[in-house]
Amino acid sequence: MATSSSGPSGSSADAPRELLNSPHLESGIRKSVRRLMPMLVILYFVAFLDRTNIAFAEEGLQVDRGVSAGAFALGAGIFFIGYALFEIPSNLLLKKYGARFWLARIAITWGLVGAAFAFTTNDTMFIVLRFLLGVAEAGLFPGVIMFLAEWFPNRKRVQMFAIFYLAQPFSQMVGGPLSGVMISFGNRFTPFLGWQVMFFMQGMMAVVAGIVALFVLIDSPSKAPFLSTEEKTAMREVMEHENAVKDSDGPRGIVPAMLSAKVWYFTVIYFCLQIAVYGTTFYLPQQVSSLIGRDVGWEVGLVTAIPWAVGLFACYYIGRHADTLRRRRNWGTIAFAVTGTAILVSGWAGANGQALLGIAAITVAVSAFLCAGPISWSFPTAFLAGAAAATGIGLINSIGNLGGFVAPIMRTAINDLVPTDTGMWGVLSLGVLAFLAAAMTWGTRFFTARADDLLGDAPGAARRETGR
Repeated sequence: MATSSSGPSGSSADAPRELLNSPHLESGIRKSVRRLMPMLVILYFVAFLDRTNIAFAEEGLQVDRGVSAGAFALGAGIFFIGYALFEIPSNLLLKKYGARFWLARIAITWGLVGAAFAFTTNDTMFIVLRFLLGVAEAGLFPGVIMFLAEWFPNRKRVQMFAIFYLAQPFSQMVGGPLSGVMISFGNRFTPFLGWQVMFFMQGMMAVVAGIVALFVLIDSPSKAPFLSTEEKTAMREVMEHENAVKDSDGPRGIVPAMLSAKVWYFTVIYFCLQIAVYGTTFYLPQQVSSLIGRDVGWEVGLVTAIPWAVGLFACYYIGRHADTLRRRRNWGTIAFAVTGTAILVSGWAGANGQALLGIAAITVAVSAFLCAGPISWSFPTAFLAGAAAATGIGLINSIGNLGGFVAPIMRTAINDLVPTDTGMWGVLSLGVLAFLAAAMTWGTRFFTARADDLLGDAPGAARRETGR
């Protein structure tokens, strides 16, 4: 790395200008997107299937194996405990063994654990397997975030995050019907119970995806056989320069990253986001059912797919165009504020029998928080590199994902405290923290990362805006 990379802010912004506009860099990025992104989306899609398929097996596990409602609820939540505990160690091991091997290992391991649910016999086995599933899957999401931060320059990063995020709405749209088809197939054409077939088939999907990932993913541009020498050089030099800027600007090492106030700042933002995400998605079928006056079934399933379909396009569009610091800050702030407002409106609509307004509000909320996610990750990846990135990104994701554990508990507690027929106050509580995330995202204007000067803004614009 050139020593000038860690020089003054003006030179750090100007030095890679020619490289950022290089046709070799652009062609290298296009090739890398075609090679890497489909595999990463597939991995995340399968991960979401294995996270959410227990909802389709709940009745079968209770009737066929005697799994109690209490054990089911504990198992649903304990996944996030295992996931949070092993996020940072998994990320550090990814740095040691390389993304290609470690991401494949994660997929294969969680696939085997997911398939083992087919052999569940009692409460204890179910709870243990849910914990192990969280342990096995730990590191996938932050590992991919770190992987993308090492492959793609800051200017392109939100677009890559957004493409990766597309797996979430896509899995929500097709995951339910796919699980239903597998259950029906198992009941009709195999000697096994339908839910057993579903667990086993979806677990094996993850194993196959992991094996394929070993042959598709590449640890770094310098090792990519699909890139020309000029493309490798352009991508390597841009990323080396950016990483040198990060090293001079952010925490270095594991402990400094864990103690970094900026890391914890973005951890709080991500926690607030996950409260909105999981609090909405966990109860989306029931909320839609209440709004349209139908039992959960194919009609509810079709209506439930609408927010995710709209969100898919919104996420991609915003991610593609959020290529300057000002856009990321402003659009991120707006996305969080819209998320909170839309959740509040959906709660009010449900309490007052306004079905169309309720569905529209849910659609806006889902679209907004899908846009907020990729933008949120652009900030910490602009100042974290090396072991600090492995630790910081793992910490943000692990603590943030505990929102998935807290959200249903918080919603239930609020509904018990202020009982209503529609559960309006529980829904409203989920939107409040989104406004805190909006305020904190706007607050990022007071501490910018030097790597942000490598965006499409004018050199040093971020500092001039804050008077630094």
